[in-house]
Amino acid sequence: MVRQICCQTALMGEPSVIFFDDDEIFADALTLYFTDYESGSCFVAEYENRVVGYLLGSNNMKRMDQMTVKKIVLPLLIKALRRGTLLHKKNMAFLFHIFLSLVKGEFKAPIFLIDYPATLHINIIQEYRALGVGSKLIRAYLDYLKEEGAKGVHFATMSEKACPFFKKNSFQLLFQGHRSYFRYFLGKDILLSIYGMRIPSG
Repeated sequence: MVRQICCQTALMGEPSVIFFDDDEIFADALTLYFTDYESGSCFVAEYENRVVGYLLGSNNMKRMDQMTVKKIVLPLLIKALRRGTLLHKKNMAFLFHIFLSLVKGEFKAPIFLIDYPATLHINIIQEYRALGVGSKLIRAYLDYLKEEGAKGVHFATMSEKACPFFKKNSFQLLFQGHRSYFRYFLGKDILLSIYGMRIPSG
C-alpha cells in the first residue's frame, strides 16, 4: 500500500502516471531503500482499517545515499532496461528534462547533513489530509529520531501547498530554489523548498 500511495501522490499530490509510465520502477526509486534497508525508520497511518499515509525516514541520510548507490541504482537500472521502461516516450521526455535541469545547475543546494543528518519522505492520500494524520506521523518519527540520538532532520518538498503544514509542525525553511524539469508539461517552474528541524537531546 505504501508503494501505491507513493505513485498516487507523486507530483504535488497528483499521480506519477502524469509524467512517468512505470509505477513499479517509480515506486522502487522512491521507496526501496526505506522499506528494504531501514524499515525501522518507517511509519504508516491507518484510518478505519485502511492505510492512508506513510512517513519513510532515515536517521542517517549520508548512509542512505551510500547504500542507494551501492545496492539499488544498478539493479534498478537493469530492471528498467529489461522492462523497456526507458524506451517509453513519456519517460524519455521526463529523463531528458531532468538532464537539462542538471546541466543548468538546478540541483545545486547547500549541504545540511552536519546539522540535520536525518531525512523523511511523507505522503498522505488527498482525502485524508485534513484529519491530523500527517502531524501524528511526524510526531511519531521525531520521537523515534530523539531516541536514536539524531540531532536534526531535513527534507525537500515541491508542494507549495504543503509548506504551511510543515511550518505548522515547527520545521524551518532552510533553502528554496526553482526546478524547471516539469515546465514542458506544466508550463511553469516548480519551487523546491528544503525544511529542517533540530532535535533536542535528552
